[in-house]
Amino acid sequence: MPMKQSPALRPKPADALVVLAVILLACAMVAVVWGGGGRGLTATVSVNGQVTETVDLSRLSDPVVRELSANGYTLHVRLFSGGAEVVDSTCPNQDCVHTGHITQAGQSIVCLPARISVTLSGGAENGVDAVLG
Repeated sequence: MPMKQSPALRPKPADALVVLAVILLACAMVAVVWGGGGRGLTATVSVNGQVTETVDLSRLSDPVVRELSANGYTLHVRLFSGGAEVVDSTCPNQDCVHTGHITQAGQSIVCLPARISVTLSGGAENGVDAVLG
């Protein structure tokens, strides 16, 4: 009994449209992931749980230092186009100062004795959320 031969597979014009759609979708995804959606970083300053200031860091041409006082403590927060840091503080443990620069959305600096926090939002969130074993 002779075996049937498979018909020759030839690309059709509709196949070219599918390939083009896949390439365009891939380019769009790369632009979103690497472009960060086009948003700049924003620093939100909170004192005692209340937002006191929101600063669009992408609009800063030079660094600015804000003096924040609450609950008997004073912090000097330096805001710059790429992030924020606490330069000095009168709090006892200096954890807020030792945090260093924060430069990515989702990062924050918290001074617990003063109840002051600086949180970054916007921009590209490039960090790892979780690692599962």
